[in-house]
Amino acid sequence: MRIYDRNLTGTSAAETGQAQKTQNPSRAGTDTSPTRAADGSNDTVVFSGTMSQLSRVLATFESTRANRVQTLAVEYQSGKYQADPVNTSKGLVSEALSAGLQ
Repeated sequence: MRIYDRNLTGTSAAETGQAQKTQNPSRAGTDTSPTRAADGSNDTVVFSGTMSQLSRVLATFESTRANRVQTLAVEYQSGKYQADPVNTSKGLVSEALSAGLQ
């Protein structure tokens, strides 16, 4: 992700309009249609293909997780779900320890 901020000249908010007039327009990214903010700034945000890939991976993960939760719910309601107390306790302790290190 690239963020181009044309207001990084160290000027005050009152001088921002003048600073924008002197900025080099070739500094903009590959996006040729910058979105103007309500204050008239020319800041541009360009998202890379990585963001698109990340979005697809997260959608797949969420779908897979939702399916797994649904399967576990059906197993639990039918009485077929048998939790493994050793693995459950290890998971809880591991998560608690990793949370404390952050």
